[in-house]
Amino acid sequence: MKVLDCLAPLFIACLGILGCTQAVTLEVKEGNSTCIKAELSRLLFSALHPLLSCGAAGRPPWLVAVFGSGHALGLSFAKNGSFYSITNLTVQYNLSDTSLFPQSNGSGVVTVVSSSVGIWAPINTTYRCASPTTIRAGGAAITFSAMRLEAYMPGNDLSPTESVCAADQTTTTTAPPTPTTTAAPAPTPPATPATGVFSVTNSSGTVCLLAKMGLQLNVSYVSQSQNKTVQELVNVNPNLTVTSGSCGGTTASLVLTQQTTTLNFTFSMNSTTSKYHLSGINLLANWSDMTAPFSASNTSLDYLRSTLGRSYMCNTEQTLLVVPAFSLNAFRLQVQPFGVTSSQFAAAEECQLDQDQMLIPIIVGAALAGLVLIILIAYLIGRKRSHAGYQTI
Repeated sequence: MKVLDCLAPLFIACLGILGCTQAVTLEVKEGNSTCIKAELSRLLFSALHPLLSCGAAGRPPWLVAVFGSGHALGLSFAKNGSFYSITNLTVQYNLSDTSLFPQSNGSGVVTVVSSSVGIWAPINTTYRCASPTTIRAGGAAITFSAMRLEAYMPGNDLSPTESVCAADQTTTTTAPPTPTTTAAPAPTPPATPATGVFSVTNSSGTVCLLAKMGLQLNVSYVSQSQNKTVQELVNVNPNLTVTSGSCGGTTASLVLTQQTTTLNFTFSMNSTTSKYHLSGINLLANWSDMTAPFSASNTSLDYLRSTLGRSYMCNTEQTLLVVPAFSLNAFRLQVQPFGVTSSQFAAAEECQLDQDQMLIPIIVGAALAGLVLIILIAYLIGRKRSHAGYQTI
């Protein structure tokens, strides 16, 4: 199998849709170099047709696996600073396939997309998660188990340095009570956070920063009551939030304080290119079940990039990775930290995620159409040959 570009994602996983009984190794080479190696469930991926791209013209790298009768799994990747992540997961399944959906009341192909995957790791490390990981996309739930993957790889093999998911991590202590060995269930996602409008004014009382968004904190910390690491999703309530911050020529900040939680955004602008971006996020939290106050900070981020005189907008849910123990889910986001006039957002630059929402479904649809065409051509050729075997009397 030949690919034009050599991708960095390396995807090794067992999908819990049908269970993982056997694995088939998929290796894609360009010359003597391996660019993709995957071990996938033989039962699920009995007839696998991979579509791959390393990302060109500013688009993110992606991997789409088409299998069975009209089913497909698509993953798109991105990196930010020292982290890489899965930014989009697309699943397409065919309800007319009676082998998988014997009691289905529906028919046709269904496509669902999730932009809140929550799978990330530092660059040059392998993400590992033996525990079942369930990702919700639309009305579907996709469960991965025994997962190992790495993106933006420097070599042909998985890095021996592993980044272990929170569900696999155990916390030990010499103090009673004895830590439980039962794996904690995945946190139940709360309702989608309410959208809040936040603004910062300068010394003259003029609005200099505008933000509209729904925010959800994803924090892993040591629980005092459970005596182990837990993962918790907490929505930011705009009605209980106090807004502050500052504006400058090349830096601006937005600070959101809600009781025992403080969330700080730092924006930076390049005066040469007139481009700005979210460069830092800092979280301070002291929740009742924490054994100690939680603090996380990253000042080398590169999110929400836009141009001076325009706002940045992203309606798609996106996950902003800060550190392994903390990420921020943003919903229906629009922000303008510089060049605000008349207390209103300027014309918006749309995020790549909004543009990519339809990219993978289109690719999957095109691939399936191609497969149908190949099958049809093979059928016609076979039929022509069978007719050639008879002579007219």
